[in-house]
Amino acid sequence: MKKIKVVHYGIAHDHSTATMDCVRSFPDVFDIIGICEPDEETWATFGKERSYDGIPRISEEELFSRRDIDAALCEGHELRSVSDAQKCIDHGLHVHLDKPGGTDIKAFERLLKTADEKALTVQMGYMYRYNPAFKYAVNAVRSGKLGKIVGIDATFSRQDTPEKRRWLKQFPGGMMFFLGCHIIDMILLLNGLPDRIIPFNRSSNWNNDGSMDTSFAVLDYPNGVCSVRIHGNEVNGMARRDLKIVGTLGTIEIQPLEHPTVMYEALLKDAEGVNGPDVARRIFPGYISGRYDDMMLDFAACVRGEKKNAYTSEYELALQKAVLEACQ
Repeated sequence: MKKIKVVHYGIAHDHSTATMDCVRSFPDVFDIIGICEPDEETWATFGKERSYDGIPRISEEELFSRRDIDAALCEGHELRSVSDAQKCIDHGLHVHLDKPGGTDIKAFERLLKTADEKALTVQMGYMYRYNPAFKYAVNAVRSGKLGKIVGIDATFSRQDTPEKRRWLKQFPGGMMFFLGCHIIDMILLLNGLPDRIIPFNRSSNWNNDGSMDTSFAVLDYPNGVCSVRIHGNEVNGMARRDLKIVGTLGTIEIQPLEHPTVMYEALLKDAEGVNGPDVARRIFPGYISGRYDDMMLDFAACVRGEKKNAYTSEYELALQKAVLEACQ
């Protein structure tokens, strides 16, 4: 099996160290050439993380002059990462681009178009696409097991410091841009594009910081509505992230989404069509050893040409437009 030669380009994203830890755990798959972080202030802030120990720092000039590098892991700041990825695509590199796709939809569209023209992969860093419980839910919906989908409700919160909440002020929609993109991705994969999106992004004004740290959005469909709720100040919020899919023939609930994933399924045929005692059964959908493992192994398979990226440029562009609409 051919090892993928990769460069880690940018280190300011929240998932940068986790992505590096993941690829380092697969030395037979990835050959990490170096880390490229052109901004000295960013390097001074994040460059001493243990995840980067022993990996050389290389310049952009070296990155783009070498011909033996296959791909770049673009983990820079959310407002810079699309331009980083464009440079990599322009120089013939496959790209793993951490989410979301920036605030400039035209720039993101250009990135995807260039990648398609060059037959290069752009994998977005939506790791929940590879979560076994979510994959089970997608299969259940697409097979018709749940009937017609009439609603999806999701909560995706955190307990952030005042500094982190102030950091949100640079993004449209605050928490909706930062984390809501994950849930919007899930809803679109389960239920397609909505007719409209109605955003409610607000500041709790906790500590009077004015950041959009509490977000809500309604995705309106012909057969019902879906909801997205995110708080940046929910005590132990990560432990209660959940997703509930309601169909005419059954309901699936994943709560929490991870750490550990717990999943339940309730089917109409088991409930005899009436309300009563809970008939939901707990499901074990499968197991992956790490949050990012299957995503990065899938990226390697795409780079090697063993498969095509399952998520098309058309889908990624539609998703990013929906994310930005929810951030208004």
